Amino acid sequence: LTMHSLQIQPRPRGHPTWPSPANQRGRSSMFCSTLCGVLRFDANMFLSGSFQKYKEPEKSVRVEEIDGVKLVKNLAVKMEEMFRRKAEATRRLVEAAEEAHHQHEDNPDLQYEYFNAVLINEVDEEGNNVELGGEFLLEPNDHFNNLSVNLSLSVVQVPTNMYNKDPDIVNGVYWSEALNKVFVDNFERDPTLIWQYFGSAKGFFRQYPGVKWHPDEHGVIGFDCRNRKWYIQAATSPKDVVILVDVSGSMKGLRLTIARQTVSSILDTLGDDDFFNIIAYNQEIHYVEPCLNGTLVRADRANKDHFREHLDKLFAKGIGLLGEALSEAFTILSDFNQTGRGSVCSQAIMLVTDGATEMYDDVFEKYNWPERKVRIFPYLIGRESAFADNLKWMACANKGYFSQISTLADVQENVMRYLHVMSRPKVIDHEHDTVWTEAYVDSASVSICLCVLHLFMQKNQGILLGVVGTDITLQELMKLIPKHMLGIHGYAFAITNNGYILTHPDLRPLYQEGQKRRKPNYSSVDLSEVEWEDKDDTVRVRLRVLKMHNDYYYTDIKGTPFSVGVALSRGHGKYFFRGNVSVEAGLRDLEQPDVALADEWTYCNTEEEHEHRHLTQIQAIKLFMTGRRPHLKCDRELIQEVLFDAVVTAPLEAYWTGLALNKSENSDKGVEIAFLGTRTGLSRTNLFVPADQLSNRDFLTAEDKEGVFNADHFPLWYKRAAEQVPGTFVYSIPFSTALENKSVVLASTAIQLLDDRKSPIVAAVGIQMKLEFFQRKFWTACRQCTALDGKCSISCDNEDINCYLIDNNGFILVTEEQSQTGLFFGEVEGAVMNKLLQMGSFKRITLYDYQALCKEYAGSSDSARTLSDVSLQDAASWLLTELVMSRGKTMMVPCDTEYPAFVSERTIKETTGNIDCDGCFRSFVIQQIPSSNLFMVVVDSKCDCSGAPPSLKCDRLKFQKDRKKPESCHPFHPEVRGHGFLCMCVFAFIQLHIM
Repeated sequence: LTMHSLQIQPRPRGHPTWPSPANQRGRSSMFCSTLCGVLRFDANMFLSGSFQKYKEPEKSVRVEEIDGVKLVKNLAVKMEEMFRRKAEATRRLVEAAEEAHHQHEDNPDLQYEYFNAVLINEVDEEGNNVELGGEFLLEPNDHFNNLSVNLSLSVVQVPTNMYNKDPDIVNGVYWSEALNKVFVDNFERDPTLIWQYFGSAKGFFRQYPGVKWHPDEHGVIGFDCRNRKWYIQAATSPKDVVILVDVSGSMKGLRLTIARQTVSSILDTLGDDDFFNIIAYNQEIHYVEPCLNGTLVRADRANKDHFREHLDKLFAKGIGLLGEALSEAFTILSDFNQTGRGSVCSQAIMLVTDGATEMYDDVFEKYNWPERKVRIFPYLIGRESAFADNLKWMACANKGYFSQISTLADVQENVMRYLHVMSRPKVIDHEHDTVWTEAYVDSASVSICLCVLHLFMQKNQGILLGVVGTDITLQELMKLIPKHMLGIHGYAFAITNNGYILTHPDLRPLYQEGQKRRKPNYSSVDLSEVEWEDKDDTVRVRLRVLKMHNDYYYTDIKGTPFSVGVALSRGHGKYFFRGNVSVEAGLRDLEQPDVALADEWTYCNTEEEHEHRHLTQIQAIKLFMTGRRPHLKCDRELIQEVLFDAVVTAPLEAYWTGLALNKSENSDKGVEIAFLGTRTGLSRTNLFVPADQLSNRDFLTAEDKEGVFNADHFPLWYKRAAEQVPGTFVYSIPFSTALENKSVVLASTAIQLLDDRKSPIVAAVGIQMKLEFFQRKFWTACRQCTALDGKCSISCDNEDINCYLIDNNGFILVTEEQSQTGLFFGEVEGAVMNKLLQMGSFKRITLYDYQALCKEYAGSSDSARTLSDVSLQDAASWLLTELVMSRGKTMMVPCDTEYPAFVSERTIKETTGNIDCDGCFRSFVIQQIPSSNLFMVVVDSKCDCSGAPPSLKCDRLKFQKDRKKPESCHPFHPEVRGHGFLCMCVFAFIQLHIM
């Protein structure tokens, strides 16, 4: 592509003119070569000492190809062992609880003082301990996020709407005191355990270690363990549910309000292994979500919230034809079950209505008898009982349960009753199934956890007593991942049987990090929403695009519904090297003051023994390698490699110290930090200015999540350098600093062991420099001319041209307008960017974010820009804007977003072009800066070219992937008879209700 068609408009005398196309390209080349030399000199001056140090011992190291299959299997075995220990702890609790209950005889007059979680350490006006609130020793414990706890005793929480001294509560608390000993014993056996608990079917909740609970501003604690997802998941089997809602004319007013709340409460009881749909009926059948006609959808958080929005659109009119609605519900359940995509276990129809004029036995005979595979649960709305008998008969004839809901206050308690019916087959079978939940955010420690649970029951009677469980932090899971074996871009991930992520480097469960707010659908992010198929035009979301090809290896984690996978990037990511140095030399260099190890990597497991928890990783390594603590569980292979890296990189300290002492090398203190990171998580840093004078003080600290070694990824500057040709430099303005105007530029480069495509990247080095210093170097280079007279016929000082320095993703590092620094080039020069895309110098890549949050204004249902196409001028706003909780009339809601990113074409080194802007031709030149990721762009500014050039929600709802189903299913038991025990329970309940 040339600029032979370039047309230059006449200019007033005294104004410089653009040179010929050939000279124009030459002038740009002069700029670029001069600039390259300046930039490479400054970077090499601080980094050159690190290049040869890895080369010197290359003959004594060996390169190995990573076996992905072996790697993932070994990781699965480690995770299996960890999960097994947690499950054994809950089994011990089950055995102790069932035995304690078996030995106990209920005493309605029992008086027993226990430690109430809300009342402990509370005193009355006279300074005396209140009842159920004796003195309870609490001490801060770092293992429990520095909460004040009691490691010897548990506490009991009773829901606000229940009486603390109810005989059922007191008797349950009394016999469950036997669990204290088991709680303590479990914690001594496995010091990595965190919260252990017992949720009683009577409603109280016993928690270890003991901790004080605090009510909300209204003096209320709304927690009832029986309503929690983990309790419901443990107590029932997976189920397919169709909810029928009567919207005939008689349901107007309060009845319809109660009906909506009833349906919403039913949705609360459904979990990720369940499937559902909602049908409203009068004289016609109306699917609440029309695009899901005739099918069921998984009951994850996002789907349930979507249906709740549609409930508000229901209105009552006409007459109710229940027969057609029942027929439709039975048909859906039958058809969906035959596809094998549902729970393939229990099935139920929830009927929310104000009455039924007949029994519809013909419908049941056609679809449900004699097997009665579908249970019927009628909810009679209102105080009228004229048609109650027909609904009661439906329940008893179809192994269900009848409830009447008169007020909004009755909704939750009555909805929950169906769970006892659904749990009875599981209880009668005496199955102590191990139940594993999806990830959730623990409100106490603000950490991501999952639960392992066991159901337990009264011996020989099949009566549910409750659920015991323990939490497992995902940090503990991530500590098992051999990060040094995964390479720079490699990572491990774990998912549930439903494909939802437990751990993945692209999972973002929290937003507004400082306040640790969790996203509404954080626990139901599908693997396919962060991993993308190999297509040319789509990649998974990254602020700056790193496009690569991964090989995936995965396997099941035995004894759990989880799977684990490993992604290894092709090329250098598939290779690893091993070096060897003496332990003495390695420990000496590891303890140098400029050395640090990755905080979230596990070189030695210091959590398993109480006596080791105070040790740093370097201290633990020293004790282990010198044989003074042989029982420490350490990764000897990783330690040997980190010792090798410590020895090889040790000369850098003296090199950097020499530069710091040589004032002439950095007289204006433009370079602030030099840093190095290795494949083993070792880092070295050297400050060239005092810490309090740093432009970006967060860099290389825990506050800078992208700039340090984390539990699941290498630093971003390391990863970007690895994708460049070794020895070339990557320059960038960190997004976080651009937004906060901290004004720094990072330059980094990768170090490759051998000059071979299969050689691994062993380290990356870099510097942080002031943006002002970097820009001054740029403008100095631009003013240097190679002409004989030393005068520039055209330069960046000319008013009629604009000069830019941009990176390979199109972000501006240097421009005359300081406010444009850090912006996307298309925002500033949209016409030029569009032309570069047309010419192939840059390529547009579509990014999708299914974990996004959008602003929604109160009273508006469509203000969030979901999956909208964003123009070039909007690109940077979408890429850089951090979504935060809004004040006033806005709120943040989950949404799916689509926006563009851009990446340069490496093979194109130089491009010239012109743009027709309504008859005014605008010319430009772009040329790559050699040995860098930068491009210089020179644009003629005389022309004004500022003119700028469907929802997938239903498709996503309808698209369901095949998933691994839970192994346990207990839909029925012969001892549970529709006309026997359940009917007696129903009428006993009704009689009590009437009294």
